[in-house]
Amino acid sequence: MRPGKGEYLRRLTGSMRLQIPRVARELQGSTPPSVFIGSWNYPKVYGGPMIAPVQGDTRFMDMPEEWIPSGRTQEEIASYRLSLVRGMQLLDARRPEEGLADRLREIVLSERSLASEARFAREPSGFGISEEHAPHGPSAILEHFEAESGRWNRALEEVYSDTDLRAVEAILELHRRGIPFSLIQKALSVGALGTGKGRRLVPTRWAITACDTSIADHLLGRVRNLPSIDAVRVHEFRSLRNSYHVILLPGHWRYEWTEAFLGTEAGGAAIFSDREGPRPKEGYSSVGGCYYSCKMAVLEGLLREGRQAGAIVLREAYPGYIPLGVFNVRENVRHALQQPARVFEDLLSAMDHVRSRLTLPLGRFLEEGALLREEMKGVQRTLSDFIGQA
Repeated sequence: MRPGKGEYLRRLTGSMRLQIPRVARELQGSTPPSVFIGSWNYPKVYGGPMIAPVQGDTRFMDMPEEWIPSGRTQEEIASYRLSLVRGMQLLDARRPEEGLADRLREIVLSERSLASEARFAREPSGFGISEEHAPHGPSAILEHFEAESGRWNRALEEVYSDTDLRAVEAILELHRRGIPFSLIQKALSVGALGTGKGRRLVPTRWAITACDTSIADHLLGRVRNLPSIDAVRVHEFRSLRNSYHVILLPGHWRYEWTEAFLGTEAGGAAIFSDREGPRPKEGYSSVGGCYYSCKMAVLEGLLREGRQAGAIVLREAYPGYIPLGVFNVRENVRHALQQPARVFEDLLSAMDHVRSRLTLPLGRFLEEGALLREEMKGVQRTLSDFIGQA
């Protein structure tokens, strides 16, 4: 039995040799502002600030929406993310107004980086790297933490002050106003959104998927009432050692995400896929948070255009790829949909084009992608022709 995606990525990251800065027990620096809330042992969780060991404006270190447009390389992103030091204290997720949790909320609502200082119980060590969230550097239990106060982001302050506004409604309002996804997710994570006493700290990984899902479900409710596109289209984008091929199909909404990690397994790649029909998927996706990040980005693009479509998205991650979090998927798919589309008279022609752009044989994606196989039925060339391609 082959390993699942989670186990596969743990093997991948476990074999990486990354340069982690050495940090003393006392640290003076700047929080971007940035925090991290863990999920282990919920509702008693380890949470705290992430501090860069430099003074000044460090917002770019926790603003993934800016990394691709500014031309940051994977190595640059990993380098400054792994320099962020994570301080931790055991917090009760049910009490976001108490102690350090209250200070974390003030940090996240700030519109600028904040000068900070920390004292740890020991020298911070290790690192955190995941397909779900952006990497961070060494961590340790906090004995003392201080950060200057800063003016709050007005939009975040407004939803925080409205204790009658449900968390989902706050997420949608902030998205409608163009607030970056990373700020929305952090506000949810520190318990700044929701109604009255129902507010909670939300682990960072959970908060990312909750925001992606809330926005995607709302967008889908609007997109499914729009007219369909009238031809098969392919949008493509490549960055950060990944390539993305977004295939849009005329008709009602249906969706499949298939990703391949190359050069890491016998046979050349580890491939994972999941799908849904016209209605949202039930249960958590087997491929993790990237499924929801991609879905949100595709629906965002369709609504912007005022059209409905089905979507099949193929991703290739190339040798040397470092997991940087699901922002990688969300932002790359957003950029793909902003590129001019290639228009084809049918799916066969579109897949012939995509095949020429892939490193793996198209047949490998067909073997994993159930929706892609279904859509290919009835085309002039048989399915076995594609699966058999070398």
